[in-house]
Amino acid sequence: MIKHIVFWNIRNDENKENNMKEMRKKLTSLVGIVPGLISAEVGFNYNPKGYDVALYSVFESKEALDGYQVHPEHLKVKEFVHSVITERACADYEI
Repeated sequence: MIKHIVFWNIRNDENKENNMKEMRKKLTSLVGIVPGLISAEVGFNYNPKGYDVALYSVFESKEALDGYQVHPEHLKVKEFVHSVITERACADYEI
């Protein structure tokens, strides 16, 4: 199994809260659509020193994660995400 963890800071404007909720909806909706994506959990950080949003996802394999990166539905979500973020950090690891 592969864990894929991503952190984002969201553009600080009047749409920030709505953009965070839309990110959660779009990212979690990919479960059952992208082959090999077992789960996706999105949380909003309350620690003022950290990133705004965290994605914790689990994939069957590295190949499944690679497929996710180029899957057309993920690319649509990614386009939205990149339109509302200011920073990103990511870690992928196998267990």
